[in-house]
Amino acid sequence: MAAPYQLVDIGANLAHPNYNKDLDQVIERAKAAGVVKVMVTGTSMKSSKNALELAKKHSGFLYATAGVHPHDAKEFTETTVAELEQLAAAPECVAIGECGLDFNRNFSPQDQQRTAFEAQVELACKLGKPLFIHEREAHEDMVAILSRHKANLPPTVIHCFTGFSREAQKYIEMGLHIGLTGFLWKDRLEDGVQFALKNGLIPLDRLVIETDAPYMYPKVNDKKVPKEVKERISDHAKTFLKHCSFDRNEPCSLAATCEMIAAFMNVPAAEVALKTTDNAMRIYGLS
Repeated sequence: MAAPYQLVDIGANLAHPNYNKDLDQVIERAKAAGVVKVMVTGTSMKSSKNALELAKKHSGFLYATAGVHPHDAKEFTETTVAELEQLAAAPECVAIGECGLDFNRNFSPQDQQRTAFEAQVELACKLGKPLFIHEREAHEDMVAILSRHKANLPPTVIHCFTGFSREAQKYIEMGLHIGLTGFLWKDRLEDGVQFALKNGLIPLDRLVIETDAPYMYPKVNDKKVPKEVKERISDHAKTFLKHCSFDRNEPCSLAATCEMIAAFMNVPAAEVALKTTDNAMRIYGLS
């Protein structure tokens, strides 16, 4: 049976070892769920190279990003930018990232995070490639760095947004896009992502969706998920959740995330699918 809508997963870590044995099956399930394109996230030089290899192997369905995650900023050197630029020259590479700031875990010193991030922002501006950004508890620094480059900033996505609604509004005011994942089910902030969706603070024309697989499994049947949201999740989406778990999420779960977002926004899932897919195609220059 054909999927009821088409989806684009703008961020899935398919170069992760969890998919080494059955990636072809993972891709087929994604297609059956309605996913028409997936951006394979690069988070280090190694994973960025692997992401590009996968994109070349599955041309037209998988695409790659090239970047160094803030966790790995301590490994960022003078030659890293040149290496990223070389990867970004491939037509299958559609964005610079995952890059950004993570002051929640601080796996790399904050000064090194800022240096690595700004260097990647400058590279994206130079190449005109979209930016795929990670931000955790670093909103003010993020705004400061991006604001310095606002004149040349390419299309930019704050990926897997988990912050406060006022932070989302600031990013939107700056012309950025918000990427949402299955994290939505467990958001417990009084004025977090659920609040923003319910109150129309993240407009559909600034929204894109992603799985961040193998992470961010959308546990839509959790007791804390509102009943009215659960009732909006279709049998189609539930079918594919059987293949996903906290141990390994898959791009096929994007259907459930799309429908959960639609439920919180109180709009049809088909509308969320259509608009987020159009947004992703435009941001990444796809057809």
